[in-house]
Amino acid sequence: MAEDSDQERTEEPSGRRLEEARKKGQVPRSMELTTFATLMVGILMIFMQGSELYRMLAETLQTSFSFKRELLENPKTALELFVASMQAAIMAILPILGATALAGIITPLLIGGWLFTFESLTPNFARMNPLSGIGRMLSVRSLVEMIKTILKSGLIGGVATYVLWIEREQFIALLTMPPDSSFLYLWEMIRFTLLSVVGAMAVIVLIDVPYQIWDYYKGLRMTKEEVRQESKDSEGDPHVKGRIRQLQREAARKRMMSEIPKADVVVTNPTHYAVALRYTENMRAPQVVAKGSFLLAERIIDIARENKVAVIRTPPFARALYHHADLGSEIPAALYTAAAEVLAYIYQLRLYHRYGGVEPQLNDELPVPQELDPEAPSD
Repeated sequence: MAEDSDQERTEEPSGRRLEEARKKGQVPRSMELTTFATLMVGILMIFMQGSELYRMLAETLQTSFSFKRELLENPKTALELFVASMQAAIMAILPILGATALAGIITPLLIGGWLFTFESLTPNFARMNPLSGIGRMLSVRSLVEMIKTILKSGLIGGVATYVLWIEREQFIALLTMPPDSSFLYLWEMIRFTLLSVVGAMAVIVLIDVPYQIWDYYKGLRMTKEEVRQESKDSEGDPHVKGRIRQLQREAARKRMMSEIPKADVVVTNPTHYAVALRYTENMRAPQVVAKGSFLLAERIIDIARENKVAVIRTPPFARALYHHADLGSEIPAALYTAAAEVLAYIYQLRLYHRYGGVEPQLNDELPVPQELDPEAPSD
């Protein structure tokens, strides 16, 4: 049962999956939205340019069908007149064609964004397989597209038929009207019909766009196994990463151990914690060069004694350093005073061992703030 659930596409597509699909030219698209926008822009342009378009076409028709004696005498003049008429007609409809073409290019970008790829042009011989073709024809997607086409045709056709039916008496009345009046009245009827059809298409678009987006992401859903495999590919195998981290820790520990002989002092708890400090004149504050707890603390102490580095017992100070000072960093400012007393004691102890005299004593109560000592007694 667990294996079956792992193979079900229940997981949302990852960013990597979406990017790969985009590189292959797979983005959400709605043909209904493009058709609607193109038709709407075309109708608006016709409404805006209607009077000018009517005037130019009327002049073109009048010029083309007017009888002139010179046309019979010179056929070349007739050809020139025809060419001029065609140029005038093209110039009249060119803004409309340009606007609709621009709408057809821009509209798909609204839900899928800009995409330029040659991946879709790459030959895919799997699509030439007849069995795969039959499978696509009988798929749920094809069934949905067929139902959508039937509903769309029925809705648009029904709206257009209804509009023409309620305008049937006006169509008959056009036969008795003068040409100018009948043309204007016919134009009003056509405009009303077009707006009704576009309104019906708007309903289809409001349904199709969300469906196309949902269907796109549904088609890219992943199985749990695919998610795990992608995570491995992008982030690496957890076992390999764990081994790398282990090697990194070992390397860091070796570097830390090599720094202990250079330390000035190792402060201890005495065995729970051990922190090695080093200070030179060019440092702003003492630096932690090694620290550890339990077995690692014992190892730090052993290396320090082997290299004649002073090891002193300062439990509160050692605990505060272990919990609040990072390896390789300067100690917190709140511990400057305690560190100064410890280092001063170490320097005096070196002088004592070299020249003799009175043996120095370390202050038993180092000034360690209680908030930095996790084992400090509360008031």
